[in-house]
Amino acid sequence: MRKFFVLCLLSMRLKAIAQKTPFELSGKTGTTTYTEAISYYENLAEAYPQAKLLTYGQTDFGKPLHVLVLSHDQVFDPVKIRQQNKRVLLINNGIHPGEPEGIDASMMLARDLLKAGKLPKDVVICIIPLYNIDGSFNRSGTSRANQNGPVAYGFRGNSKNLDLNRDFIKTDSKNSAAFQQIFNTWQPEIFVDTHTSNGADYQYVMTLIPTQKDKLNPILAGYLTKTLLPDLYAAMEKAGYPMIPYVNSIGETPESGITGFIDPPRYSTGYTTLHNTIGFMPETHMLKSYDLRVDATYKLLDSYIRLVERDAKVIGENKHKADEAIAVQKEFPLEWKLNKAEVNDLTFKGFEAGQKASTVSGADRLYYDRSKPYTKTIKEWNKFEPAVSVQKPVAYIIPKAWDRVIALLKLNNVKISELKTDQKIKVESYYISDFKTANRPYEGHYLHSAVKLNTVEQNLQYYAGDFVVYTNQPVNRYIIETLEPQATDSYFNWNFFDSILDMKEHYSAYVFEDTATGLLKNNPELKSKLEAKKSSDAEFAKNGAAQLDFVYKNSDYYEKTHNRYPVARLVTDVKLDLK
Repeated sequence: MRKFFVLCLLSMRLKAIAQKTPFELSGKTGTTTYTEAISYYENLAEAYPQAKLLTYGQTDFGKPLHVLVLSHDQVFDPVKIRQQNKRVLLINNGIHPGEPEGIDASMMLARDLLKAGKLPKDVVICIIPLYNIDGSFNRSGTSRANQNGPVAYGFRGNSKNLDLNRDFIKTDSKNSAAFQQIFNTWQPEIFVDTHTSNGADYQYVMTLIPTQKDKLNPILAGYLTKTLLPDLYAAMEKAGYPMIPYVNSIGETPESGITGFIDPPRYSTGYTTLHNTIGFMPETHMLKSYDLRVDATYKLLDSYIRLVERDAKVIGENKHKADEAIAVQKEFPLEWKLNKAEVNDLTFKGFEAGQKASTVSGADRLYYDRSKPYTKTIKEWNKFEPAVSVQKPVAYIIPKAWDRVIALLKLNNVKISELKTDQKIKVESYYISDFKTANRPYEGHYLHSAVKLNTVEQNLQYYAGDFVVYTNQPVNRYIIETLEPQATDSYFNWNFFDSILDMKEHYSAYVFEDTATGLLKNNPELKSKLEAKKSSDAEFAKNGAAQLDFVYKNSDYYEKTHNRYPVARLVTDVKLDLK
């Protein structure tokens, strides 16, 4: 019996060692399905004690999110891994299942590392095999009209037709909640989210979007720009895949110059920035053959592993310093703008572009001539500056009714206290004085922007069980960029608080006319305020209904909660009765 058991184990191990991926078996023209990927990783985990396949939460498709953990020392507890001062590299694949290079490259890389016994000692590698499970089942070979293979692939939208790379703050999908559980459990220092580009034609197989350097904590930005990025570019050059920054053209073609990519928190790397994690979105070029795109992704992921292992100590020290700095930082940028005056020269390998008559419309159309490659110097604008900033409060106070907000804060390792008793607290309240709203839905929301605020000091009643969030935490950026309504991807802008924007009580004009007469008679200050408004606004002076509404909204009859943002700011450090 013992001999049979040993033979079975040996058989499983040999199966895993010899296992080729569906990509390899297809002649490097096809990509792996979800079922094949999970089965493949299960076999690796059975064969190698240094690999473990874990599951977290659920997705909208009803399946859990998997993570393959590769650990040299066979330690799979993230708490113990942090205690051992090891780095964590998290690789996410298939957020857009029609961009599947990372799915196939990660499978081969995990196998090769295990087979060769070359797992890094100081880095634990976490691989999400396929994030958008839902979209991967919606399989075709036509949904990405501009892409050169593979023969079939998944669809960008998940089963709710959400683009999951716009869902890291609003978290409309279960996929996002499961990802955030993984991310905040493992707390990676480096994050890589594999993609395929769509845009201009050029010679490069691989382009790269790093976390926008100007948004990162300066300690992390310095290491990124001076060490990690130059060495990644050098490693890929040596591997035969010279890289270029993501080709975000200003005009129709790259010769017009390119700009850096500003990644707000809705995107994966914008989200990871809120946690002082350096993030990357590698973007292979959609028109290159699929085998080259997978090979370039493989070599880039391998380069990350080698560099993170080499710099494990300094990466850990930088993350610790950044967390400490964020906890005491006073001012936080909320929106960013491109500095158009600061420009760099960039050597770029492209193809000559031209115009010719369209066979569809007869009008002139753009085309690239691959028989005319060139190397030119183009302009790159990649300096971003804060457009809106805010001074952090001592704390935010959130009534317990807003439970979705509290759940997301907790999911992101935010420490939250509760009031023990009913208390009146002096706070700084925001009133939403103006904002813009998109005319069409975007990812299931009518997104707000350009928020204007009136700030008022008030003594408000709070109750036992209401929540207090102090801003002395390493996750301050997540706290502030979600709770400050004027932030680009705030909960307010994603419509979490829209119920405050309409009145719940009003008046019948013919009744309130008499009440308003009494108010003006007994309140000279209100009467003067009305007359001043009439003098300064000719249209208002001719509008009786507007004048009556003005009196109402400047009286005690008007509800104080209309347009009042429910998350208040505690600006002085007063003693609260907390649990």
